[in-house]
Amino acid sequence: MRQLLFVWFMLCGLAYGSLYVQPLYRDDIAVLQSLDINPSFLRDPLFIQLKNGLATTKKRHYLQMLERGSLYIPTLRKMIHDNNIPQVFLYMAMAESNFKTNAYSRAKASGLWQFMPKTAKIYGLKIDEYIDERRDPVRSTEAAIAYLKKLHKLFGKWYLAALAYNSGEGRVLRAIKRAGSDELQVLLDEKKRYLPKESRNYIRKIVSLALIANDPDMFTTKSHTHMFNRGEGKTLVRVKVSGGETLEHIASQIGMSVSDMKKLNPQFNYGFTPPQKGAYINIPYEKLAYFKQFYKPGKQNKMFFVHTVKKGDTLGAIARKYGISYKMIQRFNKMRNAVIYPKQTLVIPVPRRESIHYRVKKGDSIYKIARLFNVKVERIKERNGLKSNVIHVGDKLVIPN
Repeated sequence: MRQLLFVWFMLCGLAYGSLYVQPLYRDDIAVLQSLDINPSFLRDPLFIQLKNGLATTKKRHYLQMLERGSLYIPTLRKMIHDNNIPQVFLYMAMAESNFKTNAYSRAKASGLWQFMPKTAKIYGLKIDEYIDERRDPVRSTEAAIAYLKKLHKLFGKWYLAALAYNSGEGRVLRAIKRAGSDELQVLLDEKKRYLPKESRNYIRKIVSLALIANDPDMFTTKSHTHMFNRGEGKTLVRVKVSGGETLEHIASQIGMSVSDMKKLNPQFNYGFTPPQKGAYINIPYEKLAYFKQFYKPGKQNKMFFVHTVKKGDTLGAIARKYGISYKMIQRFNKMRNAVIYPKQTLVIPVPRRESIHYRVKKGDSIYKIARLFNVKVERIKERNGLKSNVIHVGDKLVIPN
């Protein structure tokens, strides 16, 4: 009788185990297949070691990354889905930056997707004294998707696109040529080293992060279980606001906290939008109705510029240039005295009004002044009665705002 009971419990246990393990295994295979990776990759010793480490000793770190990314994950997932690329690439952002929008590498890569300046500009991301769109969770994801699609078109396999994203197209092409194969297991050969160690572990890390999300043992509490679904439906939308406006002012108009507004818009270097005709910010979709009803563009009393100090500049001369007092610049930049130095950046609060008075300095041209204030040359000439583009040092120009 005991033997019969033992066999019965064993069969029940096996049946229960098969119900539990098999769906998870199918999910693992699906993850690999979405990247065009052969299921045998699950037996890769270094992959197993990395995955087990993340799931055990580094479990807390993994959950912290999810917590940090909870503001952006719903939006990233939707963008990835809408563009028909594998959902696994959500974990590429996790691998690249740990979901830190301000992540910055020694190689000068920045943002969730760790774009280098040159690549960022190729894919339309702005980088200047006011803004770095590599840190914008929406714009940088648009650029990453475009880049991944281009790499997939070049290589034909998603795992090769991921490797090229990390190590560069040329390096992957050379590795394939040396190996005589584009099979992943061949390219990851630890003895032949066709690819750098960082790149070999990069694809292992992306797959590990994705598979851990399928592991129910990883999420021990109800809050952890719903980590990925937190904010589901609360995606971000982009809306246009006035140039030179503070995020604090915009947040107050639509009922958002300043800290949340800044977290969703880490692309702005100084907490205000670039002083152009308009700028785009990210807000939660649930705030869109508030924005349409209550946001009034250009209602802030001041607009803001960034001035980079040049050799020979004085605080008084800079103040006269923008038509404000030097003491206002001092107070706003929390300066103890009027001492300034070349390459120092100053935030200049300029009152919003119909026009700004500008005194021409050595090295100025009407084109430089027009670019500075984002005004057409013709408008400056018309307002000042100029028949040509010639201006002189000391001339006082009225700049239409």
